[in-house]
Amino acid sequence: MSTATALPAATVSSSTALKSLRAAAMERVGALAAPNTHDEAWRFTSLAALNRQTLHTVQAPTPLQPNDIARWIIPEAAQRIVFVDGVHAPQLSANASASAVTVSTLAQALQTHPHALAAHLGQHASDPQQRFTALNTSHLVDAAVVIAPRNTGTDAPVHLLFVATQPDVSTHPRTLVVAEEGSTLSLIEDYVALTDDAYFTNTVTELALGANAHVVHVRLQRESLRAFHIASCALTQAHASHYHGISIALGAEISRLDTTAQQHGEGTHCALDGLAHIAGQQVADTHTCITHAQPHGTSRQLHKCIAADTAHAVFNGRVQVRPGAQKTDSAQSSRTLLLGPRAQVNTLPQLEINADDVRCTHGATVGQIDSEEVFYLQSRGLSTEAARSLLTYAFAAEVIARIPVASVRQQLENTVMQHTSKRL
Repeated sequence: MSTATALPAATVSSSTALKSLRAAAMERVGALAAPNTHDEAWRFTSLAALNRQTLHTVQAPTPLQPNDIARWIIPEAAQRIVFVDGVHAPQLSANASASAVTVSTLAQALQTHPHALAAHLGQHASDPQQRFTALNTSHLVDAAVVIAPRNTGTDAPVHLLFVATQPDVSTHPRTLVVAEEGSTLSLIEDYVALTDDAYFTNTVTELALGANAHVVHVRLQRESLRAFHIASCALTQAHASHYHGISIALGAEISRLDTTAQQHGEGTHCALDGLAHIAGQQVADTHTCITHAQPHGTSRQLHKCIAADTAHAVFNGRVQVRPGAQKTDSAQSSRTLLLGPRAQVNTLPQLEINADDVRCTHGATVGQIDSEEVFYLQSRGLSTEAARSLLTYAFAAEVIARIPVASVRQQLENTVMQHTSKRL
């Protein structure tokens, strides 16, 4: 079985290097069986519905106009790159020439930042056992590439917008983010749909944080309720870097997000916040793994699930403390709100500690709306439905409030309130 190898800097601009990367990934795809419920990592999530789909690659992307994506425009974002059905749409993208941050396609980055691609493309999301990651790499033709140069920063977020428009299509979006030493970056990775039909999104995001880099990464998954969304997010952190990831999952019939964080430098900080708000027969599966490999690392995880009807939420959060990673400080919390007797959740927080001077905690709670709280709100004049809706919204708001972009918070607050009202 092949493993990913670094692209030579001298040849990264050639098509041969990318072909080699794709060929190695294709070999892994052929060697790995499709995951099923007999695999420990997938035992709570069946992909039978996805396997029944007849999917094809995009022949031609739907020609969209700016008005078609107006509802998802983020006013605070000075830079935006848009992909429609996996294909770059320059007419919908926007770039700020004055910004120090570079936002480009893979083809452009091959010419302007070959050394960054040589060091990072395909190197962070390189687990040889991840079949969907290998499948994405085997289809690597284009990507969103974001590079924050050394000791630069911007208050304006970068918006990566991936729009699905066609039924029965499989796309493989790819994102590479390089935050060089001392840089500051805010990023919004956004998956939306202009179709209510079934399709498959298989996405991979790689992030490399240099020493003292600070990155805020908001990930929004609001696809069609009949879609299938499989995602991998892999990041590595150098000395004293800070990463804050906030993931919101609202759409897709089946969604899965695997996030891995490797703290390779001393004194790093990683925070992972998540919210899955699902109903009907939706399945939202979240796996995280933070590896503390150096001393004085900190990590915080808060993951919340709201499940109504017969929806099924899964959270598997793992913290690994390697030998020598003394003074690690890690805390993990999983909280689930079940809105009906048939909704279900499987939550599995895990600690693997191989150092003796650490502080690591984890906890999980599963419950329903408190009847006493409902009664209290009723005594203040709210109806039962309004009281339950308000309490559900308040449960979700803790995660949404951590998003540092006001217009995105407002969008999500409205969406969650509407979803909550419909599902109670």
